[in-house]
Amino acid sequence: MAVRSLDIDAPRWDQSTFMGRLKHFFNITDPRTALLPDSKLDEAKALVESCRAGSVPPGTTDEQLFYAKKLYDSAFHPDTGDRMNLIGRMSFQVPGGMAITGFMLQFYRTVPAVVFWQWVNQSFNALVNYTNRNAASPITPKQIGVAYVTATSTALATAVGLNLYTKKAPPLVARWVPFAAVAAANCVNIPMMRQQEILNGIAVTDENGNKLGESKKAAIKGITQVVISRITMAAPGMIIMPIIMQRMEKFRFMQRITFLHGPIQVMMVGVFLIFMVPAACSLFPQQCSMAVSKLEPELRESILSKYGDGIKYVYFNKGL
Repeated sequence: MAVRSLDIDAPRWDQSTFMGRLKHFFNITDPRTALLPDSKLDEAKALVESCRAGSVPPGTTDEQLFYAKKLYDSAFHPDTGDRMNLIGRMSFQVPGGMAITGFMLQFYRTVPAVVFWQWVNQSFNALVNYTNRNAASPITPKQIGVAYVTATSTALATAVGLNLYTKKAPPLVARWVPFAAVAAANCVNIPMMRQQEILNGIAVTDENGNKLGESKKAAIKGITQVVISRITMAAPGMIIMPIIMQRMEKFRFMQRITFLHGPIQVMMVGVFLIFMVPAACSLFPQQCSMAVSKLEPELRESILSKYGDGIKYVYFNKGL
């Protein structure tokens, strides 16, 4: 083994800027990484851990190390280091999201179709939310079940209610019902799936990673940012695609290939998601910060008594 001084965990791009985060998330949400076998991912993890320990195989280039870190970040949880399930990874958001969103936008006219695709979408979202939670706050199977049922019920109630309400509305309004349901469900699904963080607080650290305590306010801030990011991720495809399809369906050739409308929407949503998944993940820093002055009084006093005015901000992983 050769000794290397490269800090593999140092960001390649400036995480304090949107463009820096955008490059980072374009890198780790690359859908091609979802196709790689577990053996390849485990090799990448072993190489990253070797580099952290200060030794790598002779002849290993920086580019090979950066690629290994890309695979590691795309497939392993930042808190636990465990390999995440395939469907829950952000690198699977494009293939998984494009299929489900495309069919939600296509089959919006009948209640049974709305119910089925909203259920599929919320099942997918629940798995993604659980996979990308802050793993320092464990959640019980019962809490997972309650979160899943609550979010699915919210999505179905919103979708079916609006579907019936918009029967006499312009056709375009009815096409936007799936987005309204998705947005409403995200506001329930994510907080419910991460309720332990809201109830018990999320671990906060100083800039060097030293744990200072748990904060409920930090948890609420992080989860709120995740909700905004998820809605932003879905918005362009689910708002713009209905406008495009409504205009395209007026053309004679489109009226002859109605059986292809679903696949066409799936592919076009995929184009939106390739850009929107990394863009939405980049809206806020992954390592979120909060001023000590805005923390709970007990935690604030604890930090001040131990460190005085030496610590101005605390940091925590907001999740994705």
